[in-house]
Amino acid sequence: MNTLEIARMSTVERLQAMEALWDSLIHEETEPESPEWHQGILDARSKKIAEGKAEFISLKELKSKQNR
Repeated sequence: MNTLEIARMSTVERLQAMEALWDSLIHEETEPESPEWHQGILDARSKKIAEGKAEFISLKELKSKQNR
């Protein structure tokens, strides 16, 4: 299946496919490892929060930015 085929699916079909994929993943015996760069991003974000420098926006604001 490729992205063009996925785009042709209805919203319900795509959600059902995501549910099937998620179900198959949660039954795996091993979890995938996060890439090394991911820890660096998490550390930087935690540091900003601890220093009071983190900026947060609401989900409504995020959606508004995405629709521009």
